[in-house]
Amino acid sequence: MNDQRRAAGIDRRTALRTMAAGVGAAASALWVREIAVLAETEARHAHLLAAAAQDGTWTPAVLSAEQFETVGVLAELIIPETDTPGARAALVDRYVDGVLAEASPTVRGRFLEGLAWIDARSRALFGARFTGASAAQQHELLTRLAAQPSSEETAGVEFFEAIKAMTITGYYTSEIGLRQELGVPFTLMLPEFPGCTHEEHM
Repeated sequence: MNDQRRAAGIDRRTALRTMAAGVGAAASALWVREIAVLAETEARHAHLLAAAAQDGTWTPAVLSAEQFETVGVLAELIIPETDTPGARAALVDRYVDGVLAEASPTVRGRFLEGLAWIDARSRALFGARFTGASAAQQHELLTRLAAQPSSEETAGVEFFEAIKAMTITGYYTSEIGLRQELGVPFTLMLPEFPGCTHEEHM
């Protein structure tokens, strides 16, 4: 059983890392490519913001409480908890807010429009905003968005590409993603560079 779970974890890692490598480059919309690149280049900064104020006083810089909840649900659906923690435990929702804070107004606006679209589409299909839909309904909508070709509107497909890229990058540059999922020492992401401590270089 443990071997099966380990194999499933490896399969998930391989699939997600492959997806992360290709989603930014393959994205059809310029704004999606821009936010995917920003998510990678701002990873360290965004994770420092995400990890700040662990005492519960943290508040989003960009997202409203409702939008933040939707991002958290989406991220957890993309990378759910298995034998290792999922996206929410890795603070990917906070990471997304941190990336959006650094994004241009145009790119940020397109992302927020996508959040509004997914709620509107969920209401049209299921009679409830996305976070109020059942797990099966949420999966159904994301499956429709991920289909090739998708029957859904371009705005929704582009948004799903963007949140998927941000979630995967955010997860695999977090402490949980690096240390628990990939087995990489988290010392690769130092909060600050201490510099050389050799006396002759001081």
